[in-house]
Amino acid sequence: MPAEYAALAAIFEATVDPVITIDERGTIERFNTAAERTFGFARTEVIGKNVEVLMPEPYHSEHNGYLQAYRETGRRRIIGIGREVVGRRKDGSTFPMELAVSEVHLPDGTRIFVGLVRDISERRALEHQLLHVAEEERRRIGQDLHDGLGQMLTGTGLLARGLARLLEAEGSQYADDAKELMDFLAEADAYARSLARGLVPVEMEARGLEDALARLADQAGRLFGVSCRFESIGEGGGEEPDGTTAAHLFRIAQEAVSNAISHGFARHVAISFASSPQQIRLRIEDDGVGFPAFLRAGGADAVSGEPMPVGGRDAEGIHAVPDLMPGRPASSDRGMGVRIMHYRARVIGGALEIRPGPEGGTIVACTLPAARYRPVTP
Repeated sequence: MPAEYAALAAIFEATVDPVITIDERGTIERFNTAAERTFGFARTEVIGKNVEVLMPEPYHSEHNGYLQAYRETGRRRIIGIGREVVGRRKDGSTFPMELAVSEVHLPDGTRIFVGLVRDISERRALEHQLLHVAEEERRRIGQDLHDGLGQMLTGTGLLARGLARLLEAEGSQYADDAKELMDFLAEADAYARSLARGLVPVEMEARGLEDALARLADQAGRLFGVSCRFESIGEGGGEEPDGTTAAHLFRIAQEAVSNAISHGFARHVAISFASSPQQIRLRIEDDGVGFPAFLRAGGADAVSGEPMPVGGRDAEGIHAVPDLMPGRPASSDRGMGVRIMHYRARVIGGALEIRPGPEGGTIVACTLPAARYRPVTP
């Protein structure tokens, strides 16, 4: 028995990831060397203390609540499931981590919980960098559309207008064709500029995000023949999100609206944004067919099915969403879009929830505590 115990202790210490054991009330009993390196605490500083010392609010209160609920009801919220949370080091700094908790029954009839921790700061930093690169490329394309193609179409439209007037003055039989060409060019110009605004939506001035969300709702309503409205709600008093946070929130709203129309066949979409001293919350609700459960959780599989033709309508007359809605991938990439929404929420320190609405449809909500308006960085 001593030899087996020594072997287990050696394995516990040699594990490269932090391993922490706690009792039924959350008191830390064991803390391996990797945990010391990751959290900055010596084991003598934490053994005997509640595991909440390793988590900032609101996570340490939530974790104790999970343990209590499990003791009283047996309902698993984290035990045997795991989740992504935020850890707190000795110096007060925080970092994103994956936490998997297993239950172990000991021979004496007691039980302990073993927490396996993985610091995912580098992964989050890479995701942040990739999304930043994608956002910059999106911005560049939008600028090119506005300054390049948009101006070319404007110039061509002016030439077509002059030609139409000349042919009309001469009584030419082609005057009507020239007017029709002028109208097509004007429509193409407006379309290109709408694309550009969708790719570069948030100019961070006063109410920049709210104005961009209002334009998104207006654009969706006009382009796709659905009812899409935006409202700013809440008690107010919160600060405006920084540029990076605002851009990610806008992209989450954009993806949610696109999914609601192109995949959910929604006829009504409501976008709301609330800001308070405690938190900011973005919410998109629709009356469509809803999300499969595995996609609500950000699953890896995409919904199968043929995409509708760009600009077309389905059998019920619902507009298909063209590529300008803006940056929407093909319908076979729906699962990727949901995963990216989850990534965006995590990068800015928020939580994304996708759930069925009370009367059908889907609710997408992203919430950020006030203290975490800034992007998460390692």
